[in-house]
Amino acid sequence: MKKWLGKFKTLTLLGLLTIVLAGCGKENLTALAPKGGSADTSLYLIILTTTVMSLVFLAVVIPFVIVLLRFRKKKGDADFIPEQVEGNQKLETIWTIIPIILVVIMAVPTVLATFELADDADASEHININVTGNQYWWHFDYEDEEIATSQDMYIPVDTKVYVHLITSDVLHSFWVPTLAGKLDVNPENVNTMFMDAQEEGVYYGKCAELCGPSHSLMDFKVVAVSEDDFDTWVTDMQDFDSEELELDAIATEGQELFDSKSCLSCHATDNQEYQAGSLPIGPDLTSFADRSRFAGILLPTEENLVDWIVDPETIKPGNKMTGAYDVTEEEAEKIAHYLMQLSPSDVTADSVDQEK
Repeated sequence: MKKWLGKFKTLTLLGLLTIVLAGCGKENLTALAPKGGSADTSLYLIILTTTVMSLVFLAVVIPFVIVLLRFRKKKGDADFIPEQVEGNQKLETIWTIIPIILVVIMAVPTVLATFELADDADASEHININVTGNQYWWHFDYEDEEIATSQDMYIPVDTKVYVHLITSDVLHSFWVPTLAGKLDVNPENVNTMFMDAQEEGVYYGKCAELCGPSHSLMDFKVVAVSEDDFDTWVTDMQDFDSEELELDAIATEGQELFDSKSCLSCHATDNQEYQAGSLPIGPDLTSFADRSRFAGILLPTEENLVDWIVDPETIKPGNKMTGAYDVTEEEAEKIAHYLMQLSPSDVTADSVDQEK
C-alpha cells in the first residue's frame, strides 16, 4: 500500500510540475496570447479540439472509474459472468455515431480555417515579403519596397502582410506563434501565408523543423510598428549608403578589413534588391546595429560580435562562417566596431520595446 501511495504522489507531483512549466515562456512567444488575426483562428481551433478531446476523455474515464470502484469483485463474492452486450445494435450505433459527430465538429472549422488562411487572392493589394530559410538564419526580401534585411522583419500593424516561403537548403518551418500558425519551408516550392499584427511590439519567431545542430538557434524577430514608422523605416533603408557614413579611425580600418577579408562576398552592407536565385550566402548586414539579436541569441554588442567573428563554431555549430576566413582578435575588434555603425534608422526593435 505504501509503495502504491509513493507512486501516486510521484505521478501527482510530476503532473502538477507539467502544468506549472506549461505556463512558463515569453509573452510574445506563445500561441495562447494571440495578437494577430491568424493567431486568433489558431487559438479558436486549439480551444475547440481541446474541449472536444477533454469531453471524450471524461466520458471514457468517469464510467471506467465508477465501474472499477463499484463493481469490482470483493472477497467472498460468487463467481459469475456479467451480461454480455456484444451485438447490441443500439449501443454499437450510438458509439459509432457519436465519434463521427465529434470528428465533424472538429474537422469542419479546421478545413474552413485552412482554406481561409491559405487564401492569397488579395496578396497583390498588400505587402509581400519573400522569406528564405537558411542554415541557420532567415532572409527577408520586400517585393514592392525594393529593400531586404535579415533576421528582423519589420511590418506595419493592422495590415495584412503576405510572406512567401522557400528554403535555400534543407527543410525549415516558419512560425511566429503570437501572430500566426506555422508553415513548412521547402526547397522546391513556395508556400504562402499571411500575418496581421494587432499591436506594436517585437514578436519572436522560430524554426519549427529540425534542420541541423543549430536548429534551436534559428530564431528571428518580427517587429510590428505603426504605419508611419514603417514608412519611415522603409525610406531610411532605401536611402542608406554605408560609403557615406562618418567613421572614426577604428571603424574605417574595420571597413577596409571587411572588404579585404572578402566579407562582402557573403554579406551586404547596403540595401540590395535580390533576385530569385541570387540571394546572399550570409545574412544581410545593412541594418546590423539595429537588430535585437544576432546569431539567433546574442545581443548586438561589440564584445559579443568579436567572440562571434573569432570563433563562430562554439556559438552556433554547423554555421557556414566557420573556416571561411582568417582574422586575429585585433582585426575582429575593428570589424566589429565598423559593423556597429550600420544603423540606417531610428525605428528599431529596441525603440518599439521602449515605447511599450
